[in-house]
Amino acid sequence: MASTPVPAGRGGTAFVLGGGGVLGAAEVGMLRALFEHRVRPDLIVGTSVGAINGALVAADPAPSAVDRLRAVWEELASQRIFAGSVLARVGTLVRTRTHLHPREPLRELLEAHLPATTFAELRVPFQCVAASIERAAEQWFAEGPLVDAVLASCAVPGLLPPVELGGEHYLDGGLVHSIPVGRAVALGADTIYVLHVGRIDRPLRPPTRPWEVALVSFEIARRHRFAADLAALPPGVTLHVLPSSDQGPPAAGDLRNLRYRDFSGVPERIDRAYAATRDYLARAGTSADEGV
Repeated sequence: MASTPVPAGRGGTAFVLGGGGVLGAAEVGMLRALFEHRVRPDLIVGTSVGAINGALVAADPAPSAVDRLRAVWEELASQRIFAGSVLARVGTLVRTRTHLHPREPLRELLEAHLPATTFAELRVPFQCVAASIERAAEQWFAEGPLVDAVLASCAVPGLLPPVELGGEHYLDGGLVHSIPVGRAVALGADTIYVLHVGRIDRPLRPPTRPWEVALVSFEIARRHRFAADLAALPPGVTLHVLPSSDQGPPAAGDLRNLRYRDFSGVPERIDRAYAATRDYLARAGTSADEGV
């Protein structure tokens, strides 16, 4: 499957929603603040959990989307998606040899809450990215079945199985493009709001424990791509990196990504991100003049 061609852009406002698992709840607070300031997107691009949040907003680009997203996160918090005892998860791993959880609960959640089944039904143009196993390359989805594409973008290695589409297998988009600012630029956006989970705000330090090696390695890769996109930002493009107000230790000691089933901090994370983004937009003087 060839990557979706990039159409010629004519400017406009883009929301870029990054990946980050449970930390992605912060994006709900950011979206609330954006809508309250009457900032509307002309384009949305998303990765991993940002693809979930982004697809819901693209289907309903209004404050009501925040309420719908809260309902989604409440269901995630109930652990229905990543439910099961340790024995059940180990049983799934032994049976499949590749992952701990089936994808069906996440599919059911998306189908229940997304008011669209295809990209063509969305009210705002939306694209999400996944990593092709066979081509070792990014694959952008902009047409066809919506849920399948979002599931591909969210297929976290080891947690969920790869998604097969058109004879090709896909894993989580964060492997190739965790905060896809470059895609928004390529699609012609001239005002970009970056919704991220906060990890880029915390300094990295050398790993001291076995599990930190993989975490730090992934952080280097994702931050390198983001930094490259920022360095290549063309003249005339206005970039707003919204504050998540995330609180935590330096990234090498942060175990929250390993606690992927712990949604206890979701309400507080949403509220902190909302307050921080609201204050940022007030200082920036952002108004209804942005977006549609």
